[in-house]
Amino acid sequence: MKTRPLIFIFLLFACLFVKGQNKQLLYDFSDIPQSLLMNPATDVDFKWFGGLPMLSGQSFYFGSSGVSVYDLLANDGVDFNTKVRERVLNSMKISDELSGNFQTEILNFGWRGKNNNNFYSLGVYLEGDAIGYWFKDYALLAFDGNADTFRRFDLGHLKTRGGVVAVYHFGVNKRISNELLLGARAKIYSSIVDFSSTQNKGYLQNTVGENNLLRTTLDADLEMRTSGLNVLRAAEEEELASLITKRALFGGDLGVGFDFGLTHQINDQLVFTASLLDLGFIYHSSDPKNWTINGSASSEGVEIILPADLLNPDEDFYQRLIDGIEELAPFEENLDSYFAFRPTKLNASIRYNFGEQIEREIDCNCGPYATANSAPPKYANGIGAQLYAINRPRGPQTALTAFYSRRIGKLGAIKTTYTVDKFSQTNVGLGVNVQAGPVNMYFMADNLFAYQNALDTNYVSFQLGLNIISWGSKQ
Repeated sequence: MKTRPLIFIFLLFACLFVKGQNKQLLYDFSDIPQSLLMNPATDVDFKWFGGLPMLSGQSFYFGSSGVSVYDLLANDGVDFNTKVRERVLNSMKISDELSGNFQTEILNFGWRGKNNNNFYSLGVYLEGDAIGYWFKDYALLAFDGNADTFRRFDLGHLKTRGGVVAVYHFGVNKRISNELLLGARAKIYSSIVDFSSTQNKGYLQNTVGENNLLRTTLDADLEMRTSGLNVLRAAEEEELASLITKRALFGGDLGVGFDFGLTHQINDQLVFTASLLDLGFIYHSSDPKNWTINGSASSEGVEIILPADLLNPDEDFYQRLIDGIEELAPFEENLDSYFAFRPTKLNASIRYNFGEQIEREIDCNCGPYATANSAPPKYANGIGAQLYAINRPRGPQTALTAFYSRRIGKLGAIKTTYTVDKFSQTNVGLGVNVQAGPVNMYFMADNLFAYQNALDTNYVSFQLGLNIISWGSKQ
């Protein structure tokens, strides 16, 4: 295998590891405590709940909108270089992405106030998020070079960001009336590591030269910002765990954020919900290190002035070329602090409830036989649609979901979804919630048809958790 394709494949998959996740199965699944993280105004019945540390909320997602591992590595008789050329270089667009997200809940518990209309929640979770868009012109440069083309290579194709952050949160859920629930959550972010390169501009292009065959022009305004990478890279192996813990416990870069939500009972059977999550920022100042290239330079290659240059055998012509380019378009490092905004997410849903009415677990004068309800009734079935959007470096990214949910007595509930987004047009998901006394267990997975061949999927997502729940006694 040639060297250039190897470099190319390394760059392709490096996108993922060099910035959250649509949790349409969990959103508005009010039997599960973690649904409060998706909408602080979720209509829950719990008296209190407690998540088992490190087990109460785990989620993982990976998405690739352009190419799968199977597309490149399948034993289909097609030469690997041909696959790269046809399925990647000639097919992928700059809007295609590799992205991933994980979330690990460390602590999560909630309780109902003396006034049953108020519910409070408190917790900590660790989240990692990364996205890299397809840098098409960079890949063409790595694969083909620019010696035989007058193509204008767009340096703005490089857009990536990511990081790992510990999130400390406190939320309040308040019933305003029979029809309206409002919720808010305050967050403190403690960043462990962060990087971004999203505002790149410029080009690289060959034109006809005056003193040589080609004249190459570089016009660049590029920047890579990082925080936390250097201190972690410099740490000894035995110090790494304690250093990560320290940065997670407010010893890194700090920021603040907020979540807002509402649940509006339009009538007994029709419900509208919405939430705005991670409206906030982090100020990176503890260990920043940034790299920039800013300027414009043109060169026709190594230029030798005869006969003067021949009389100086120690002259390094190539170094003189490099120095001249760096003087015009300098590569620099700096330690400037910077702000980074969180990837804000928007959820909205409309749900129609029907079937058998179910007695609510919350302490209230409510249920199928109540004459004066302080909370709306619940039904065994629900059907509806959900819209999801997240801000990304190349603009908002959206998904539309149709769903059906079914409560199975006191044993639990199921939820099925069909989602259309940039990753898949056939994303069918299933969520199962099981209630065994006070023990609550749930498992959710998206894109179920893809598990027939995991390597040939563009999207994988799962969530699971274990909680202890109490509803208290009814009036």
